[in-house]
Amino acid sequence: MMNEIRLLFGRAVIRDRQEFLSALRALQARHGCAIQALDADKVVSENHIIFAARKALMAFASGRNIAKDPGVEILRYASGERQIERALAIGVSDSTERIALVMASLGESRWPQASELSALVESDGLGCSFKSAAVRETFKISPEEIEAVGESRIPDLVLERVALVETYR
Repeated sequence: MMNEIRLLFGRAVIRDRQEFLSALRALQARHGCAIQALDADKVVSENHIIFAARKALMAFASGRNIAKDPGVEILRYASGERQIERALAIGVSDSTERIALVMASLGESRWPQASELSALVESDGLGCSFKSAAVRETFKISPEEIEAVGESRIPDLVLERVALVETYR
């Protein structure tokens, strides 16, 4: 079964981070789908999130997941990190300006209504517009790597880290 994945980019309507995350968890519980918010400045492309979400859901399906929650597993893969604590670097923080919301269907899940989503994230229509410095820091991309492949290949370096998550021990 292929899980459907949906993305929404915008600004958090609820400014308090804890309140925002609590509202996301409540929405996830009501609908039975995985919902995870990421710092959009650290997401290099829609493909980055979709690839990470698919890998996380496959890990769950085969019992190779590390996190108990599918949303946290998505966060782990999207960050290119094996450890959940390190994966939080790509999540929402007090300094997050834009949100990349990823939603994945799980079995009998239902999608949240547009009105429920707009109460949490105000879509800005900008899609992915990552900040190079934030991505280089989050994914530990060295100046030597940039020198070797060029700034334009940062998305490829990020996807490589996502692909390698399950090989880290």
